[in-house]
Parts: sequence; structure tokens; C-alpha cells
Amino acid sequence: MLAQQTKSLHQLNKYYGDRVQARKMAINKSLCEIVQIVQDILKEVEVQEPRFISTLTEVNGRYEGLEVISPTEVEIVLFLNQMGVFNFVDDGSIPGCAVLKLSDGRKRSMSLWVEFITASGYLSARKIRSRFQSLVGQASEKSRYRDMIKMTNDNNEVKLRIRDLYTVQITPAFKCIGVWPRSAAHWPVPQIGWPHPAIVADVKTEGFNLYSRECSGLVTKQTAMEGDAFIMNFTDAEDRLLQNGCRKKCLSILKSLRDRHLDLPGNPISSYHLKTLLLYECEKHPREIEWVDMCLFDRINGILLQLISCLQCRKCPHYFLPSLDLFKGKSPASLEQTAKQTWRLLRELVTNGRFLDNL
Repeated sequence: MLAQQTKSLHQLNKYYGDRVQARKMAINKSLCEIVQIVQDILKEVEVQEPRFISTLTEVNGRYEGLEVISPTEVEIVLFLNQMGVFNFVDDGSIPGCAVLKLSDGRKRSMSLWVEFITASGYLSARKIRSRFQSLVGQASEKSRYRDMIKMTNDNNEVKLRIRDLYTVQITPAFKCIGVWPRSAAHWPVPQIGWPHPAIVADVKTEGFNLYSRECSGLVTKQTAMEGDAFIMNFTDAEDRLLQNGCRKKCLSILKSLRDRHLDLPGNPISSYHLKTLLLYECEKHPREIEWVDMCLFDRINGILLQLISCLQCRKCPHYFLPSLDLFKGKSPASLEQTAKQTWRLLRELVTNGRFLDNL
């Protein structure tokens, strides 16, 4: 058994050194160009509208608010100042979303975002996004890189195509520090023993983010508040939970496998689905001894089995918001095809000791 684990670890380490590192280097190279162009545009946006201050800065070798969705797709989050005059309201009426409402006794004029507040006192995510889209459009026209970029017509989301190679979504957002949503009040699940209480305290203190992003795909019925709602995002919390052991290495390998073997038409699964299933795998294996390199092959197999199960059931619950199905809107045919492809991948991993050499 130990000999087999050692052999599997050797294969995974070789795959990580060859394929995963090559993927990371290619992404980092493209990020240099992407960040340079976006910073130039955001600088002009800030000149036109000082409330939209660029937060795309490098901290310890990483860019604040930048998330790689795939090797050709990036999201950059612009964190705005809400000036503390809004209350966070999470009543569950729109799964995965929440609203910011003017605090009792506060007047619109006391807010930095006065013209984006509705008659009911809600800060409208759609109005902010619409204004930001207009500003980015104007800045793109003035940019020295204007011949390399074009805005995509995607509702009122702010999306850029760079050299017809990369898609960059720029999303206005608010940080909710020291607040934890009612929709995620069940977390952590009692009796599991993971994560450690100190990490739980850190995560809840750090809070989460509210993204001004189109949320129509998350709701079944159109609601009046839908356009004003913000999407709850837990990227920082998720990253904090995956810091220890070989969890981040596990995710990097899964991302590389996904890009090379599960990048199917219609994009049925993304790296975020894999990240979500990795978090569930952490609950199934709560002890740190189960997240050493020697167990890496077993953890990857377990996550791929979870993925097949979710694809066959056509449901993938969000880790913090289980009422939110991450497969919503995906076609049953694409999920079935991905399940078959994942099963082929897993079978080769388990039965063919040298399969990773050819991936």
C-alpha cells in the first residue's frame, strides 16, 4: 500500500512540476499584460469619477481583488467605499444575493452614492454597474491600448476582450468586514471538527464581499429587488480555509486537469466547482494528517468521485450557501457529457500508473 502511495505521489509531483507549473507561468505572463492595461483604464476612470478608486495593487506578489477564472479569463474586483451608512440585509429572498439598505435615520445626502439609492432606500447594484460600465467605455476609448481592447456587449456587466485572447470582467464590490450572512449561519457544521475554531473566528471576522454582478441567473422568478441586489462572494474565506497542508497544491492539480480534460462546450464545470468540492472534501477528511502529500492522490480521486456524483444528480451546492445550486442554468446534456468524461479521467488515473505522464 505504501509503495503504491509513494509511486502515485511521485507521478503527481512530476505532473505538478511539469504541467501545473507551466500553467502557472503562462498565466503569470499573461497577467502582466492584462494588469498593465486594466490599471491604465482604471486610472482614467478615477480621473473622471473619483468614487471609483482603483484597488488593483500588488501585495506580496499577488494583486488585490484579481482572480483567475481560467488561463484566458480573469475577474478584477474594484472595492468601493460604502461610508458605513448602509445596513446589510440578507433575507434569503434571492439565493446567493443580499442588499444594502440605508440605515434608519440616515438621509440619502449622507451617502457617497446618493444617486444610486432607490426610492425604497436600497443601494442599487445595477445603477452602480451601469455607471461604471459607461466610465470604463469612455476610458477604453482614451486608452493608449484602445486598439488592443474592446468592450463586450453583455447586459451591463463590464467585460473587456484584450487582443482577442483574454476576457477580463471588472466588478465593483463592497467589503463586509466583521459581518457574517444569515444564509451561511449553519457554518461550520457542528461535530465535524474542521476547520479549527480559531480559523472559523478569523474567517467570520474577515467577512465576505458583495459583488455588483448580474444575478438574474441565480433566481427562478423575476423580483423587483433583483437588479438592486448584490451577489455574496466568499473568495477570501475559501482561500483562508485552504491554506494548510496540501490543499492548495490539490486545487492547482485539479485546475490543470480541468483545463486539459474537462474544458467542454458550454463550460459546464469551472475551477470554482472544483474549489467548492475541495472544501467539502476537507469536511469529509477533517484531520490534518489526511492532507499531507502522501494522501494527495486519494484526495484528488475523492473529489473527482464527488464531481461525478454532483454531475449525475445535476446539483452542486455552494459551500457556504447550500441553497444556491452552482449548476443552475447548465444544460442536462452538458452535465451528462462531463460526468462521462470525468469518469474516463478518473478510471485512467486509478488503473493506469503512468497515465499522468501522458496528460
